[in-house]
Amino acid sequence: MLYVLIGEDAPTSLDARLAARPAHLARLEALRDEGRLFVAGPMPAIDSPDPGPAGFAGSLVIAEFDSLQSAEAWLAADPYVEAGVFARTRVHPYKKVLP
Repeated sequence: MLYVLIGEDAPTSLDARLAARPAHLARLEALRDEGRLFVAGPMPAIDSPDPGPAGFAGSLVIAEFDSLQSAEAWLAADPYVEAGVFARTRVHPYKKVLP
């Protein structure tokens, strides 16, 4: 089943985000290589594809997992979580309807 994983950035976490980004991307690439990644990306804090020092409001991942618990465990082990980038995380089942 697909799950949506949302991480909301903590204030002033941009430096921690940038430092943890290579390890975070490596985990996403592994999901992609397994054919389990639907979409992933950051949410800029301002209306710009390159928010600069304004940073990011958070990140969104939609991927396939065996269960809600496995999706939650995957997110809990993410380098952004371990580095304190995310102030809050959420995981929800997701049902793709369109397109």
